[in-house]
Amino acid sequence: MTTMAVLENSDGEYGLAARKTLIDQLRAEIKASGGHSLLIDGGDVNMGVPESDLQDAEPDFKGMKAIGYDAMALGNHEFDKPLSTLAKQMEWAGFPMLSANIYKDGKRAYKPYEVFERGGLKVAVVGMTTDDTRKLTDPAVTGVLEFKKPSEEAAALMPELKKQAHVVIAATHMGHYTNGISGVNAPGDVEMARAVKGFDLIVGGHSQNPVCMLEQLGASRRNDAYVPGTACRPDVQNGTIIVQAHEWGKFVGRADFTYSGGELKLDKYTLIPVNLKKTVKGADGKDTKVVYTTEIKEDPTMLALLQPFQDKGRAALDVQVGESDGVLNGTRNDVRSKPTNMGVFIASVMMQKAKADLAIMNSGGVRDSMPAGKLSYKDVLKVQPFGNQLVSIDLKGNELMNYLNAAAKMSAGSGAFPQFAGVRLVIAGGAVQSATIQGQPIDSAKTYRLAINSFQANGGDGYPKLSDHPGFVNTGFVDADVMREYLSKNKVTVASFEPGDAVVRR
Repeated sequence: MTTMAVLENSDGEYGLAARKTLIDQLRAEIKASGGHSLLIDGGDVNMGVPESDLQDAEPDFKGMKAIGYDAMALGNHEFDKPLSTLAKQMEWAGFPMLSANIYKDGKRAYKPYEVFERGGLKVAVVGMTTDDTRKLTDPAVTGVLEFKKPSEEAAALMPELKKQAHVVIAATHMGHYTNGISGVNAPGDVEMARAVKGFDLIVGGHSQNPVCMLEQLGASRRNDAYVPGTACRPDVQNGTIIVQAHEWGKFVGRADFTYSGGELKLDKYTLIPVNLKKTVKGADGKDTKVVYTTEIKEDPTMLALLQPFQDKGRAALDVQVGESDGVLNGTRNDVRSKPTNMGVFIASVMMQKAKADLAIMNSGGVRDSMPAGKLSYKDVLKVQPFGNQLVSIDLKGNELMNYLNAAAKMSAGSGAFPQFAGVRLVIAGGAVQSATIQGQPIDSAKTYRLAINSFQANGGDGYPKLSDHPGFVNTGFVDADVMREYLSKNKVTVASFEPGDAVVRR
């Protein structure tokens, strides 16, 4: 799983309370049949839900503890906040949060694995975190850590794990990429399974897709049009079964195994939707939402546990902060591949606040769209949940051109893909052919002020580090608060932020 929804959404989908009811039912069924269970998560509990973000994900981790999670992998978003916050979250969780490939001062920084005993069977669960984490997080937080290649750590640990356990499971936050084609991303679960023999099961996260395959063996293709409630075949690579249950707690994956004669056999795998709904035409001809499968009731004890957190969050989040006459598009696939009005809007707000000549926003910092109509603080935090600070850097024209060329090289589809304001660019072959500010070509001898966020300035997403530049200034303003202030003073006119032909790629 990647990122957990604490409460159900406005359509009555997912949420920890329904998840607890479902998992309690599954455990009861398994126990009644003489079996045993483990509950494992693929990480990234942090980020994405404003009520939770404001409270350092305390409701998430305490909710997971109440459900009875056995272990989880550390995801890259567990490092979006200071390491002291992660330590606090580990205390709230009360279950092991694992990663074998994160080092500090030459030693593993976190518990690498846990061995569980179920009915006399020993099961080792080892955690792995994507080695992209260093570039996906603020180096000010993760600069003291080293993220080693998971497959190398897995190969080194496998003999030790095999000595201690009958079954070896990897809880990973690395991503599932069909046939091991990871593109701009670090290698994921498929690549590790092919490189390291010995894993019985990989329970993954990070790539935010349900792993249901069109073919079961070999170089199989993932069914990216998977329909909830239908049959789901896990991936199988090098004898290792690979599963992933999408995002937001939308599904619970159930894998039933039999261990006999020293061999583990998968009997059945089911991906169970947690109150996911589809739109159908009602008898009156109007669209209505109905569950794909059986409705799952919310557990009242979980609701009681979460309600105080929800009340506290709503008090801060439901305040109206502004209004927009249209939708600002921050859809992940769009904002990471092309200029969008949301990207231009954020960069423009940054530029105005910093009194800069131009601004660049890494698209990985844009997490949602913003609706038309009245806007709340929650809408703001859904778009910018990371708490990055607005910074500015005064650069000579030649330095600015170097930085623009670095931005131009960032791959479409990645979180590094840049959104611009204040500059017109023609980019060809990953290089800037022309750049103008206020209608004039950039002058190598002139000084320009660039606005970016602290994540980028620290070298995040692979951008050149500028936080040590003599012209660097940290404004101290948090990005979401900068947007909130703008919205409180200006009604958003979406048409004024359309990218048009300001950035042309050839």
